[in-house]
Amino acid sequence: MNALSDRINNLSTSQTLAMAAKARELKAQGKDIISLSLGEPDFNTPEFIKEAAIQAIHDNYSAYPPVDGYAELKEAIILKFKRDNGLDYKASQIVVSTGAKQSLYNLCQVLLNPGDECILPAPYWVSYAEMVKMAEATPVEVPTSVESDFKITPAQLEAAITPKTKLMMFSSPCNPSGSVYNKEELTALAKVLEKHPDIYVISDEIYEHINYSGSFCSIATIPGMYERIITVNGVAKAFAMTGWRIGYIGGPEFIAKACTKMQGQVTSGANSIAQRATITALQADPSVLKDMVDAFHRRRDLVVGLTNDIEGMKVNVPEGAFYVFPDVSYYFGKTLKGMEIKDANDLSMFLLEHANVATVTGDAFGNPNCIRLSYATSDDALKEAFKRIKEALTA
Repeated sequence: MNALSDRINNLSTSQTLAMAAKARELKAQGKDIISLSLGEPDFNTPEFIKEAAIQAIHDNYSAYPPVDGYAELKEAIILKFKRDNGLDYKASQIVVSTGAKQSLYNLCQVLLNPGDECILPAPYWVSYAEMVKMAEATPVEVPTSVESDFKITPAQLEAAITPKTKLMMFSSPCNPSGSVYNKEELTALAKVLEKHPDIYVISDEIYEHINYSGSFCSIATIPGMYERIITVNGVAKAFAMTGWRIGYIGGPEFIAKACTKMQGQVTSGANSIAQRATITALQADPSVLKDMVDAFHRRRDLVVGLTNDIEGMKVNVPEGAFYVFPDVSYYFGKTLKGMEIKDANDLSMFLLEHANVATVTGDAFGNPNCIRLSYATSDDALKEAFKRIKEALTA
């Protein structure tokens, strides 16, 4: 008899975390590994946010916070949604969680029943499909390609909808492709959703500020959509606060209440000190992020050029986040240094072994033709990594 539940036995391991662990293991063995696998800014949390956390410690914010977040933090989130997104939320529509990842998990648990379907434009962030499965629902992938800038069309969305469709979940800017849906594209998708009033949409906007397109549109601002959209965000990526673990949602009040109920039985309120620091982060004008975003923009241009310089890699020009997601299917069926490359997983392992560069297979993101490379590291490390990749693939 198996002591572990079917739930955990059927759950896939996060490929990004698995590859990061493998890279750390090889580094510990003395190998010179350049890791392009983790989605984490290589910047420190800004000083003014750290100071706010230190002050919170001195002010003894050490008791349990409210399950759904401090009132002052909710006010800062309301301010942020209004200032940056043109969205009006009340405190009763906001829930603060231990990272946007918990926000997404909560939403899947409170919205999905066994047998329900959740539409996932692919590629999608690695954990979406597994979160849907943990709610005993079915992920429905809608495939895209580098030629379509990894964006779905209204016709594709319409074709994916069935009587069982309850939810659609997507990110813009997208992890892993960096694609950003503009207002016109979101409006066209909204026109399809208008015909299906029972479908809710989770809009993951965690990379909102790491955006080179010059504008950003939240789908909840599209007429007719507000009541059906749950907007998810957090401070991990924009403020280089990945380890602080603060995410939040804005959405219909009944869904926010359900998430609070769920969270009350699982983790209760998010870290008190991190919450106080997040108040200061969200009250700041987004212009404080300019230097970091400019650095990512410059690296984006560098990495797109370096990728295009490698035979057989096809890449779009991502408008946000800090990843490139090249199509590497050119190499499938080839033998490199005695290793047969059947798929992106093989190529990712080949690059780890023969180029000492850690990447993540696109299979983990719902696109088996691609690999994801993060450019959240120094220019020198990126140049060396792509030099190694090119040498390994062409030698």
